[in-house]
Amino acid sequence: MNLPGANLVATTDMTRTRDYLQYAISARAMMCVHGDAGLGKSFAVMASLRTLAPDNAHYISFYERPTPSYLRRKLFEAVGHDTPMPRTPFDADRLLKTALSERFRVLVCETAHWLSLEGFEYWRHLWSDRDTDLAVVFVGADKCRQMLSASPSLASSIYIWQEYRPMTQAQILDVIPAFHPVWADADPDDIDFVYRTAARGVFRSWARLTHHVIALLEEQGHKRADREVLRQALTRFMGA
Repeated sequence: MNLPGANLVATTDMTRTRDYLQYAISARAMMCVHGDAGLGKSFAVMASLRTLAPDNAHYISFYERPTPSYLRRKLFEAVGHDTPMPRTPFDADRLLKTALSERFRVLVCETAHWLSLEGFEYWRHLWSDRDTDLAVVFVGADKCRQMLSASPSLASSIYIWQEYRPMTQAQILDVIPAFHPVWADADPDDIDFVYRTAARGVFRSWARLTHHVIALLEEQGHKRADREVLRQALTRFMGA
């Protein structure tokens, strides 16, 4: 969320994502990272691939139920094909597979919960071709796993499943002080108060709330986020 001063913290889920991606890359496999919004799935995948596949990762996202022709176009753009996409699906797929066979790539399908079964099958079609050299990562809400699991052939093609869950109260008390200097010297009881009041174990919520805390500290000239500052930040955060 473009939060100044924020640190990358290695949560349990993020560390596991990095390990699983390494396994999937080594096996040229497909994996699925799923869970509720705001838990850090996409961030963890992107941060890990900056190290694991800095020049080979391509990200494809969409915000509506995509048709196979739309997926072809997005993939054509993602792999940087320098020729216009042919009009016929056969010719388009032939060129796309050629590009995907030239060197190893990691294709990351974000917002994968928008895909239909036909859409998932199209990704598997590209991945399972004898000439393409791919690892595929599906990232999305839990519906993503539900849809993949509804098809035995698709489910059996997933090498690794990873579910993201909200951080526990104990994890928050361990992770959040390292996340941003605002929380570094905060009273643990105050962090627990924020956890119980609104933020819970959703990392995106803590990032949003931290923005409000920083703004209040600057407005009021305070150096430390005490309970009163946190109450005001929570009011802005919740719109109460």
